[in-house]
Amino acid sequence: MVGVVVSDKMDKTAVVVVNRLVQHPVYKKYIRKRSKFKAHDEENKVRIGDTVEIIQSRPLSKTKQWRISRIISHQA
Repeated sequence: MVGVVVSDKMDKTAVVVVNRLVQHPVYKKYIRKRSKFKAHDEENKVRIGDTVEIIQSRPLSKTKQWRISRIISHQA
């Protein structure tokens, strides 16, 4: 999944927001939904505003089960 980093205050962890479009089952209109994931960032490379790709992994803590696989773009 691809998302944007919204927080990097934790050590080796970044909060990534993933936006997606979902079709309403009755009205067939598209709705924007977002999910926040805590992702593991071993070297503390990512910063707020960076676009990253995350992949699911084994549970690393109580709430963290995603890893940052690559940084797509850095915030200028």
